[in-house]
Amino acid sequence: MRFRCLILDHDDTAVDSTREIHYPAHLEVMQRLRPEWEPISLEEWYRKNFDPGIMGYLVDELALTPEELETEFAIWRNYTSTRIPHFYPGFLELLSEFRARGGRIAVVSHSEREIIERDYLTRSAQGPPKAGSGSSNPLPELIFGWDHDESRRKPSPWPVEQILRTFGVGAEETLIVDDLKPAVLMGRASGVRVAAAGWSHDIPEIHEYMERNCFTFLYAVDELRSLLMA
Repeated sequence: MRFRCLILDHDDTAVDSTREIHYPAHLEVMQRLRPEWEPISLEEWYRKNFDPGIMGYLVDELALTPEELETEFAIWRNYTSTRIPHFYPGFLELLSEFRARGGRIAVVSHSEREIIERDYLTRSAQGPPKAGSGSSNPLPELIFGWDHDESRRKPSPWPVEQILRTFGVGAEETLIVDDLKPAVLMGRASGVRVAAAGWSHDIPEIHEYMERNCFTFLYAVDELRSLLMA
C-alpha cells in the first residue's frame, strides 16, 4: 500500500454529523436563545465552521453571554450524546480493508473521545465485515479527541507525533484525512501529508482552500480507496 498509517478526522470526514447532529442542535439553540433571529442555513453553518470557527461565530456574531454559552453547550451535548451519526457509505468497509492489509488507523478530532468510540462501536456492530471478505475490524487503534490542553489538540502536531511513535511509522508513510483547515496546519507542523475529504458538502471557498493547501483533494470515499490501495 502507498501508506501504512491513516490519521482520520471524525466529523464530516468519517460521519455525516454536521447535517445529522450539529446543525439541528444549533437550530434548537437559536430557537431558545435567539428566537427573534432567522437561523443561518446549513450551507452557511459549514462556512461559519470554516471561518471564523464555531466559537468565533457564537461569541462575536451571536454575542452569546457566558451563561448562554453554557446553555448552548448543554443543548449540543444532549444532541451528541443521544444521536448517532451515520458513516459515509463505504467508509467503514474501506477501513476494514485497510486494516486487513496491515494498515494502522488513528483518529484526531475535536469531538470527544467517548463519542467517537461510541459511533464506531455502534455502526460497526450494525454492519460487521462479511465472513470471507478479507476484511477486519475497522475500529481505530488510537483516538485523540478534544483535549482541554490546547497544546495537545489540532492544529498542534502533538497527537500526530504520538501516533507515529506508537505505531513505529514515518511521516512519509502516513496520511491525514480531514475536511478543515486545522488539519492542514497540523500536517505542516508534523510533516505528514493531508488529503482533503471533500464529500460532506460543496462549499466553494472551503474546497478552494483545501485544494490549494492539501496533498490531494478527494471528492468521494472511493477516491480515498483508490489512493490507499494503489
